[in-house]
Amino acid sequence: MTTRQQGPATEDNWMFPPADGWTFDQVKNLQLPFDWELVDGWIGVKGQPRFWHNDVRDGIADALKAARSKPYRVLREQCVMVDEQNVVKPDVIVFDPQNLDYFEVECIPASHLALVVEVVSPGSRRDDRVSKPAQFAAAKVPCYWRVELDRDHKLTVHEYWLNADTHSYFPAPLHPVHRGKLVTEVPFPVQIDLDALVGF
Repeated sequence: MTTRQQGPATEDNWMFPPADGWTFDQVKNLQLPFDWELVDGWIGVKGQPRFWHNDVRDGIADALKAARSKPYRVLREQCVMVDEQNVVKPDVIVFDPQNLDYFEVECIPASHLALVVEVVSPGSRRDDRVSKPAQFAAAKVPCYWRVELDRDHKLTVHEYWLNADTHSYFPAPLHPVHRGKLVTEVPFPVQIDLDALVGF
């Protein structure tokens, strides 16, 4: 049951959003003992990822940073504002910082994104495979990578491009699935040794 509230969310009422849901301004200062995202006005708890997930995420972010061209920047676990009731934290984003205030911006607007990368964990399969691609495509983010760990502990990257007419993703025409090595030209030329990202 929801109740209508005008003030900010607190540690006592965050689980009871207003009838029309929380907005980012109402929840941005909320201090909770877990990581969370704002999805359709509701606060959703983010699961605790395993070590391999974070290591692969960081490896991909590092490779993208090394290859990036101006004006792009690369961040991991940065909040992205799709709209005032949907604020999420993708594993890695590539974005254009032009016209953003470096010292004041709280969340990167989805309209500035060039690429979203999600590394799939057991608890995030549906979100990373279905919900988030649909959300980012609707927000017109040009590229989406879904990174999967197979049963042999090898990485597979599914690369998607935006269909501007339907606002949905389709598999990249040249290399829709990358195994062993990721090679792509968008959002800028980059090569990533996927096998080298996994293991000690």
